[in-house]
Amino acid sequence: MTAVAPTSGPTAGGTTVTITGTGFTGATKVAFGQVAATSFTVVSATKITAVSPPEAASMQTVFVTTAGGTSTPVVAVVVFFFDAPVPTVTAVDPTSGPTAGGTTVTITGTGFTGAGEVTFGRLAATSVTVVSATKITAVAPAQAAGTRAVTVTTAGGTNAPLAGDQFTYKGAAPSITTITPTSGPTAGGTTVTITGTGFTGATKVTFGRLAATSFTVVSATKIIAVAPAQAAGTRALTVTTSGATNTPLAGDLFTYEA
Repeated sequence: MTAVAPTSGPTAGGTTVTITGTGFTGATKVAFGQVAATSFTVVSATKITAVSPPEAASMQTVFVTTAGGTSTPVVAVVVFFFDAPVPTVTAVDPTSGPTAGGTTVTITGTGFTGAGEVTFGRLAATSVTVVSATKITAVAPAQAAGTRAVTVTTAGGTNAPLAGDQFTYKGAAPSITTITPTSGPTAGGTTVTITGTGFTGATKVTFGRLAATSFTVVSATKIIAVAPAQAAGTRALTVTTSGATNTPLAGDLFTYEA
């Protein structure tokens, strides 16, 4: 034997490989390592075509057997590489969870066999279970609020992050306990101090359906907001963060006075 072409193919097998050399007449067997070819055809005394069998990711020497014996391995010339496929992630479920981590996420895609690592952004999953070649369950690690790409690494490589593999960490929903003052003119302009919890990273403060004229997040438990102008009446204040929006309660009502 002098050459094989191509020199690599998927672990699933099915690659048609052309083997060149001499003395192939009457060949009785072609093998990739210790596994027989799925099928083979003796084209001539110097050429055989063989279909690679399924095999784990590895480098295997190709052998030809005839009545005269089995070819002597020439590793640098007649090896075939079984390449594991690069995994792909098509979906994650659920797509969000708390910053504290602990969410069990089902990952679907392809090429997961033998997966060694699953990451959420730069952090490794707390635990990983490879259910099948197309399904993994992984537990999200704790990290700051934000959206992270989920990646799976196997012998074939790491999937390229796409839209379907995003997981969003959400902080706890904020809550409001008190507001001071609890009333102001319909012209707006009242500076209101809001106390509660979970205010870090607040993106919006509203008085009823209208956004505050401006607001400042002083701390995780305090916001100062300026009431917008609107008609007389009582409005619930809401604070929105990456975690969600607070549920209006008795302590978050602001009254516009004519």
